[in-house]
Amino acid sequence: MKVFVGGASGRVGQVLVSLLADEGHEVVAASRHPLTPYSDHVHPVTFDFHSDVDTMTGAVKDCETVYFVAGSRGADLLQTDAFGAVKLIEACKRAGVRRFVMLSSMFATEPERWETEKGLADLTDYNIAKFFADKWLENSGLDYTIVQAGFLTEDAPTGHIQVNPAHEGSIPLADVAAVLAEVRGLHNTYGKLIMVVSGDEPIDKALKTL
Repeated sequence: MKVFVGGASGRVGQVLVSLLADEGHEVVAASRHPLTPYSDHVHPVTFDFHSDVDTMTGAVKDCETVYFVAGSRGADLLQTDAFGAVKLIEACKRAGVRRFVMLSSMFATEPERWETEKGLADLTDYNIAKFFADKWLENSGLDYTIVQAGFLTEDAPTGHIQVNPAHEGSIPLADVAAVLAEVRGLHNTYGKLIMVVSGDEPIDKALKTL
């Protein structure tokens, strides 16, 4: 399968590309600063979320799944985190790509939680950007999955998660990448927003029982 990863040079993106390539997929690793090729299955391309929809449409053409895992880390919230995601969604619609997987932030679509959940008050501008991107995807008509992850850590992956917890938590970024890779082929995750933090249930089991 040919898979497009937008934001491939990011922390989660690099792990996701590796996981997808190890599964044998042909991965279009798209970023402003292309990765150094390290596998015959990884095809780095130069890609800018400031580009127009027509340019993005050409980039995702012939791909069966498109991932948005980019993040400006506060430096370019409107152009990348919000409008960049919207343009990539519209590009998929034009190119006939049905499957879209979005990495987002926990409770991004629940503004009432931003002041009550520990640590979210300082992320309001980021969550506003993600709110609009997530809502746009939910109304796109695509076969989407939105993965709203807790606070990312550099800890070693555990392979275990908790799905849709009541409160914010943390999760190793490698476990988030594993969740993103896993949901790609799970039809029971289509049209769903899934929140994930570290937990006790194996990733595959937790997702398959949604």
